[in-house]
Amino acid sequence: MRGAVKNRNIRQPDFKYKSLEVSQLVNYVMWGGKKTVAEKVVYGALDEIKKQLKVEDPMETFKNALRNAGPIMEIRSRRVGGANYQVPREVRPERRSFLALRWIIEAARSKKGAPTAKKLADEIIVASKNEGEAIKKRENVHKMAEANKAFAHFAW
Repeated sequence: MRGAVKNRNIRQPDFKYKSLEVSQLVNYVMWGGKKTVAEKVVYGALDEIKKQLKVEDPMETFKNALRNAGPIMEIRSRRVGGANYQVPREVRPERRSFLALRWIIEAARSKKGAPTAKKLADEIIVASKNEGEAIKKRENVHKMAEANKAFAHFAW
């Protein structure tokens, strides 16, 4: 059995919203080490959410989107006796937030014809309403886990 990770990096919250989730989002949006560009995109998206929904705090919508887009179960490949089985497993909280953020960013990047901040804001808004591509992705993962429930006894 694997031991616990001892040297995991301690994340710092972002400077504007004092949130670990927003700093994670900035790091996942970042390409080529251009963190200031990623920060402009993320803060622009949060400002766009504030403007579109006319809310005081866009963090509420963002956290709701993360909660909705994060999967509870996923499948992992497991080799047993020469055959590979897709075994459903529960998702750890860190991985759940990682997958939710990744799916929201992928969905925003797949759209065309608008600034990235606007696309990201739109995707966060629809994910907070339990709609959109990130939610579809989560539903597909849950369907796969449900379909392979017969192999759950291989999880150990």
